Amino acid sequence: MAENYDVIVLGSGPGGYVAAIRAAQLGLKTAIVERENLGGICLNWGCIPTKALLRSAEIYHYMQHAKDYGLVAEKISADIEAVVKRSRGVAKQLNQGVTHLMKKNKITVHMGEGKLVAKGRLSVTKDGKTEELTAKNIIVATGARARDLPFAPADGKRVWTYRHAMTPPEMPGKLLVIGSGAIGIEFASFYNDMGAEVTVVEMMDRVVPVEDADVSAFLEKALKKQGMTIMTGAGVEKLEVAANGVKAAIKGKDGKIVNGEYSHVIVAIGIVPNTENIGLEALGVKTERGHIVTDPACKTNVEGIWAIGDVTAPPWLAHKASHEGVIAAEAIAGQHPHAMDVRNIPGCTYCHPQIASVGLTEAKAKEAGYEVKVGMFPFIGNGKAIALGEAEGFTKTVFDAKTGELLGAHMVGAEVTEMIQGFTIGKTLETTEAELMHTVFPHPTISESMHESVLAAYGRALHI
Repeated sequence: MAENYDVIVLGSGPGGYVAAIRAAQLGLKTAIVERENLGGICLNWGCIPTKALLRSAEIYHYMQHAKDYGLVAEKISADIEAVVKRSRGVAKQLNQGVTHLMKKNKITVHMGEGKLVAKGRLSVTKDGKTEELTAKNIIVATGARARDLPFAPADGKRVWTYRHAMTPPEMPGKLLVIGSGAIGIEFASFYNDMGAEVTVVEMMDRVVPVEDADVSAFLEKALKKQGMTIMTGAGVEKLEVAANGVKAAIKGKDGKIVNGEYSHVIVAIGIVPNTENIGLEALGVKTERGHIVTDPACKTNVEGIWAIGDVTAPPWLAHKASHEGVIAAEAIAGQHPHAMDVRNIPGCTYCHPQIASVGLTEAKAKEAGYEVKVGMFPFIGNGKAIALGEAEGFTKTVFDAKTGELLGAHMVGAEVTEMIQGFTIGKTLETTEAELMHTVFPHPTISESMHESVLAAYGRALHI
C-alpha cells in the first residue's frame, strides 16, 4: 500500500529541504525524496564546499603577502589534497546538519530515484526496489547540472566540470577556464591563488557579463594584475584531449585562431535543468527550454504539481530556491505568501576581489526608460579598507532621478558579499535616497562606502 503524505518534495537541495521544513512547520505531513545526498548540489558540491576552497586560497594569498602587513612567513606552500579534504569535511558537516533538521521536523526521508507516475503519485526506486508514495501536492526541486561542451564532454581527468574541479586528482599547472560567470570566475580565482597559470575565455565582450559594466571592467583589470590571461569576445573552437594535457583552438575577437596547450580545462558554460525522466511529460507539465514554467506562487500548469529552484526560471541561485520553497509550502498550506520580486534577489561571486549586486545595472535601468542618478565611491577613500590592505574596489548605486527609488547597487572588493544585504533590505522596503542618506553607518567599516555612494549620486559625497 502506498504511503500517503500531504506534501512530497522531490529533491533535497536548498530549495527542497527548506520547502519540506516550512511545510512541516505548517502542520503538513511531509516527505522528501533524494537520490544522492541530503542538501543537494549546493551544500555537497556547490556553494558551501567552494567557499571552503576559496577560504583556503585566500589564507594562502595573505600568507604569501605577509610582508605587506609587517609580518614574516617563510617557506609557504600549499597542499591541495589537504585543502580539498577540509572542503569535503565542511560539506559532510552540513549534510549531517540537514539530516538532523529532517528528524527534528519529523520529515520522512526516502532515498532513491523519484519519478512522477501519475497525478499525486510518485515512485522511488533504489537498489532495484520500488516503493510508491502519494500526496495531494508534490514540489519538484530537482535542480540542475553543468552543461557539457558538445565536442569535448567532461571526463574528470583533463576536462572538468565544477564537480571535478572541487576534488581535483592533481593540481593544474596551466588551466583553461571556459566561461566567466560566477562558477568559472570563482574556480579561476581559486586555482590562480593556489599557483596555477590561468586563462579565462568568455564569449561575451566582458567577464561576468550579467554584472554592471563598471564591475566587469574593474574585475578584468584586477584579474590581469593577478596574472591571469583574460580573453573576451572569444570562443573555444576545438579541444584535443590527450593523456597528458589538452590542446585548445581559441577564436579571438579579431577572428584569428590562437592555439594553446593546457594541463586541464574547466567548463563553466551554464546549466541544464534536471527535468528529464522524472515524469513531467506524461503529466503535461509545461516547460520552456527545459525549465519548468511556474506562476508567482510556484505552481505549475498541472494541479498539485509545484516547482522551485534551478529547475525553474532564472536567476539560478540557492537563496532564490530557498525563498521559493517557503512560498510554495505556504501556498500549499492555504496561506497567501508574497510573490518574489526577482529584482530584489542579490547575486554574489566569491572571487578575489568579491562581487555583489542587486537590482538593475546602470545600462538596464536606462534600457527600461529610467532617467538615472548614479553614485560611485572608491574603497581608496575608505579608512577601514585602507587599514585592511584592501583599498581596491568600489560601491556603485543607481537611482531613479524622478522618485529617488533605489534601482540597483553594485559592489566589488573585500567583503562586499556580506554588505550587499543592506541594499537588498533597502530595495525590499522600497527605499529612496533620503532614507539611505539619513541612515548612520558605523565607523570604521567598509560599509561606509555604501553611504558615500548614495551621497555621490546626489553630489554630496564627503570623502572624495
